[in-house]
Amino acid sequence: MARLTSLNTISAQEHLRDQVAHALRAALISGELQPGTVYSAPALAAEFGVSATPVREAMLDLAREGLVEAVRNKGFRITELTEQDLDDFTELRAMIEVPTVGRIARMGLRRELEALRPVAVEIVEAARQQDILAYLEADRRFHLALLGLAGNRRLVEQVGELRKRSRLFGLNRLAESGQLIASAEEHVELLDLVVAGDVEGAEACMLAHMSHVRSLWAGSTPSGVPGQLKVERATTPAGQA
Repeated sequence: MARLTSLNTISAQEHLRDQVAHALRAALISGELQPGTVYSAPALAAEFGVSATPVREAMLDLAREGLVEAVRNKGFRITELTEQDLDDFTELRAMIEVPTVGRIARMGLRRELEALRPVAVEIVEAARQQDILAYLEADRRFHLALLGLAGNRRLVEQVGELRKRSRLFGLNRLAESGQLIASAEEHVELLDLVVAGDVEGAEACMLAHMSHVRSLWAGSTPSGVPGQLKVERATTPAGQA
């Protein structure tokens, strides 16, 4: 099995099970672990340089999340998703995240927003270094922390779950070609718009960014509306999430 770029050397500073689960999620999201394929815990453990036990435990965690399914005496099969599944997940995220970003732009939280700038820069640097694991981790932290400023913990949890179930099959290709940098820089643009209190601009930027994630990264276009998500910003009250 080809070495997975998302599976970096395990650090002694972190709990093995948690770090393995995190790296496996990144490999799932980026499409490095292929849907429908069965992976054994020992084979994956060899990629990490650890014993099979934390890998097996991490896979059981992912199974509870619906990302993989156990195959008796063989290992774990990566759950397959249809294009419609991916469109649905992305549309749900847009329905939540676009108006929430607009609401945050109205709140005047300049100090709290500026605290996210190092993370936005981290995303860009990870893209330049073609570090997929670092990119996905910083991207996750940025988006969930930004949404967290709205003060709704349940909202953040739901978006986190939707992100886990997504697949971005073109991520490695974009990193290698340098196209991932443009997507990364959209985080800085989004942050600037929210800091400036530009509600309409922030919502438009968030919608465009998510459309890029679904279409460009996955190498396909969401069904229904070419090149953009099936969400009507103008009909969604900005105060709702």
